[in-house]
Amino acid sequence: MTTTDAAPYAFWLAGRAARGEDAFDVTNPWDGGLVGRVSTPTADQVEQAVAAAAAAKDAFAATPAHVRAAALDHVSKRLAERAEEVARLITVENGKPLKWARGEVGRAVSVFRLAAEEARRFNGGEAQRLDTDPGGVGRLALTRRFTRGPVLGIAPFNFPLNLVAHKVAPAIAVGAPIVLKPAPATPLSALLLGELLAETEGLPEGAWSVLPVPNDQMPALVQDPRLPVISFTGSDTVGYQIVDSVPRKHVTLELGGNAAAVVLADWSSEQDLEWAASRIATFANYQAGQSCISVQRVIADASVFDALAEKVVAKVRAQVTGDPSDAATDVGPLVSEAAAERVAQWVDDAVAKGAKLLTGGAREGATYAPTVLADLPADAVLATAEAFGPVLSLHRVNGAEEAFAAVNDSRFGLQTGVFTHDLQVAFKAHRALEVGGVIIGDAPSYRADQMPYGGVKDSGHGREGVKFAMEDYTYERVLVLTGLDL
Repeated sequence: MTTTDAAPYAFWLAGRAARGEDAFDVTNPWDGGLVGRVSTPTADQVEQAVAAAAAAKDAFAATPAHVRAAALDHVSKRLAERAEEVARLITVENGKPLKWARGEVGRAVSVFRLAAEEARRFNGGEAQRLDTDPGGVGRLALTRRFTRGPVLGIAPFNFPLNLVAHKVAPAIAVGAPIVLKPAPATPLSALLLGELLAETEGLPEGAWSVLPVPNDQMPALVQDPRLPVISFTGSDTVGYQIVDSVPRKHVTLELGGNAAAVVLADWSSEQDLEWAASRIATFANYQAGQSCISVQRVIADASVFDALAEKVVAKVRAQVTGDPSDAATDVGPLVSEAAAERVAQWVDDAVAKGAKLLTGGAREGATYAPTVLADLPADAVLATAEAFGPVLSLHRVNGAEEAFAAVNDSRFGLQTGVFTHDLQVAFKAHRALEVGGVIIGDAPSYRADQMPYGGVKDSGHGREGVKFAMEDYTYERVLVLTGLDL
């Protein structure tokens, strides 16, 4: 992908490159340098994209599975071939350290491969005998899934490729046209993905568009009745504003969290505590904390608290902070200086109210030092809000029951990690914790792209994970056959 002052990055309108009348700058969070200018679609061009998606609805749904699967396989293959280029693009537009950007590309490769596999086997139909009662003699019900219609996918900045993939790949797999709106701070990865989709064959015109629409122009797009499905990933404030504005639409929300890592008394050996501390330190900071399942709270049994806290602080201090393009860097900048300033204000608020600062607490531009707090007061902003920065707090409890109650004492419920060897406790955690996912023996930040992923409470509703998103984009329709000799 190349750009000049005269020719900003094109967007993708119904599968074809296009430019509008205006453009905006994308800058590198690390040094503020210009990464590129991106063309924005006019109102007429947005209308063309939506109209094309609506017009393609029936043709795309009728596309043979092998055509959709082949397109998805192609994107997976091409992402793998261009992996280093794409990873470096993620790093310069997002500020994500290169090693994590490489991991994101690898995951997106898998998402498109998984979608291709699911496209080949999804919607095979389920037959059900209806002669369980006399009135159903000779009747058979055949249930299949059909698309709800075109999808509006709204993606966040923190995973500018993989969370785009989690919206686009399932839509193509089921044959649902999608209009994708990438985050204004990080549109370049989505636009490059458009390049790869444009190389595919067999998808009808209007099957997909990538439109970097400014946020203040989104309400009309959200409310357009030709886009009956909305898949949104972002803040809970914006997510529920969308739901409230379109109560009759099918809206899936993947929102925020304040994920907890629970370390119980049986996780007490030196090896156990080393593993837990390493995973906690890594996944509190790996996206500069800008992940919905980044470790924000460490809830540890009193019997292991002191030893664990010492190890966590040491391992957080060992995180390498610096230039994200350096492969040795663990923690890069936040997406903007304003984001880092907000994190600094929240940490200062916690310390002023009595929290103990164990390490970190310093800001330089858009970079905030990995930070550990203890004795976090309940009235601190960080006690209830999503930090979305490299900050974690340590909490002492007595026993599993108290630990699980502490996890649930939150308006969020996305994922929780529980470090225990006790199988009974693992099942108790699965039953008791009010979250979308429970990870045993690891941090809450683990996610496999085929598993159902999403939350409860203010963390949203609906599920990502390729097959589960495909189900969200479709609905069941039953066909009853009569007069059969069963």
